[in-house]
Amino acid sequence: MNTGQEENARAFAPHTGSASPWVRRFADLPAPGGRILDVACGNGRHTRLFAEAGHDVTALDRDISGLGDLAGLANVTVIEADLETDAPFPLAGETFDAVVVTNYLWRPLLPDLIDAVAPGGLLIYETFARGNEKFGRPRNPDHLLKPGELLEAVRGAGLEVKAYEHGEIAKPQPAVVQRIAAKRV
Repeated sequence: MNTGQEENARAFAPHTGSASPWVRRFADLPAPGGRILDVACGNGRHTRLFAEAGHDVTALDRDISGLGDLAGLANVTVIEADLETDAPFPLAGETFDAVVVTNYLWRPLLPDLIDAVAPGGLLIYETFARGNEKFGRPRNPDHLLKPGELLEAVRGAGLEVKAYEHGEIAKPQPAVVQRIAAKRV
């Protein structure tokens, strides 16, 4: 059985080099030098984006082998952790000026990610949604967002939705995605 992380990583594997346009759209909003959490960071494309902008970035993934070139950077902390276990969220109680998640869905983690957004901070989330199965991986409905699911996840959580999208995209490859950018008020 594939985990959500494995399934989503394979779906966009050829396109891991450049930052998501959705993330880039909101990358200037966190406070200069702010703390950023890159969840299921993969090869670190968003970790690099925020680190190069002078932020302190925590890169979190169960496989950190693609992050070797980031070792020793003063503003990058790499944490190896499998988020799809019964273990507590490894950063429980910590808050960040932005929590960034792309191409990853593990529903039990959503409340922890929302709680990790600091006052005035952002949740920037983009992943696959129902309907993506016609384009390829992920196909498993457990790894595909339902319509409005990210909106529902932030409802009543003290986050103000700045932007939301759900639908088909053509680039970097055809897919159905859901995206949200929400600010802690």
